[in-house]
Amino acid sequence: MLLSLQSSPSSFLSSSTLPKSRLRFANGCCSSTLVFKFNTSFPAIRASSSGFSPSLDTGYLPPFDHFDRIWLSNELDAVSTFSEIVPDTVIFDDFEKFPPTAATVSSSLLLGILGLPDTIFRNAVDMALADSTCSRLDNPELRLSCFFNKALVNVGGDLAKLVPGRVSTEVDARLAYDTHGIIRRVHDLLMLYNEINIPPERLLFKIPSTWQGIEASRLLESEGIQTHLTFVYSFAQAAAAAQAGASVIQIFVGRVRDWAHNHSGDPEIEAAIQRGEDPGLALVTKAYNYIHKYGHKSKLMAAAVRNKQDLFSLLGVDYIIAPLKILQSLKESITAPDEKYSYVRRLSPQSAANYNFTAEELTKWDQLTLGSAMGPASVELLAVGLDGYVKQMKRVEGLLDKIWPPPNV
Repeated sequence: MLLSLQSSPSSFLSSSTLPKSRLRFANGCCSSTLVFKFNTSFPAIRASSSGFSPSLDTGYLPPFDHFDRIWLSNELDAVSTFSEIVPDTVIFDDFEKFPPTAATVSSSLLLGILGLPDTIFRNAVDMALADSTCSRLDNPELRLSCFFNKALVNVGGDLAKLVPGRVSTEVDARLAYDTHGIIRRVHDLLMLYNEINIPPERLLFKIPSTWQGIEASRLLESEGIQTHLTFVYSFAQAAAAAQAGASVIQIFVGRVRDWAHNHSGDPEIEAAIQRGEDPGLALVTKAYNYIHKYGHKSKLMAAAVRNKQDLFSLLGVDYIIAPLKILQSLKESITAPDEKYSYVRRLSPQSAANYNFTAEELTKWDQLTLGSAMGPASVELLAVGLDGYVKQMKRVEGLLDKIWPPPNV
């Protein structure tokens, strides 16, 4: 996966704030994410069999059960009207084509920044390494952790200047099974953001969906701190996260499908296959319907989308992460003047209202019931995801240790 960072020609980027530079690194680590909003070339025209014709400027999405259709100038315009599109690479080259609305700062992004000396965020990392509070710490592990947190926040602060939406900040995966450790870390990050004048409403905190992470999300959300629960691979995790009030819940469609292709023995996955459904798409659909049928505030993010059909099958979900090559293909699919594309909203509050759940699925989730409901797929995929995050963080800390103190500060 090619990943590139480059200062933008767009008018909302200040060249006086960030130097023109470029970062590219090759496939080998999980990517950070920018959220892009695609502006349609023409106003959205919606119609339904009921004859209802809403105003163009209301933003109203007609209900799925009225067989709604949308006709626009290209496929990307159509899908981005139903769901906010999230490329799964960090691209600063194409602000003109894909203006970002939000971003994620993570260990993988820091790895990329540290890989080359001349990047638009390198100064943010160097300033973290020059922080006197961190430098005074005698314990090497605590000092590196302090540098890491400062670097995350400094880069997050720069991202917040580039995008109008929220910045999601990764929480140390080594704390995944420590509720109070997660909460303390989020509070520490919030204090650092406050020091650089980034308000909490501009922030999300990305937490693994262990039971301890879900419980941390519940407590943080009760304080008004927005959380982003990741590594969700089962309905039990998604429902527990929704009950906790997580602001964003992220499900990895392609990873669930990959597991199903190579393994067996997971009841939830096998039930979906027996119904003739893709297990990853079925999980997103079920989670979306649960959130909307029972009035939870969470927004659902479908990640690891592998092809156009996946994307079309998820129209209506809040966010869709898709490879840039798919999004470019959608954008290049221009209709001729006498052609019209018709798209159906697959997920909607109206369709959710008709979805039936079992009594077991409507349980009030706790640590015991969540543990027993998570099948082998979610247990294994969660462990793999956590291991990958921890390894990335250790690599970042190792690089920070090698270059501290930075020669140019």
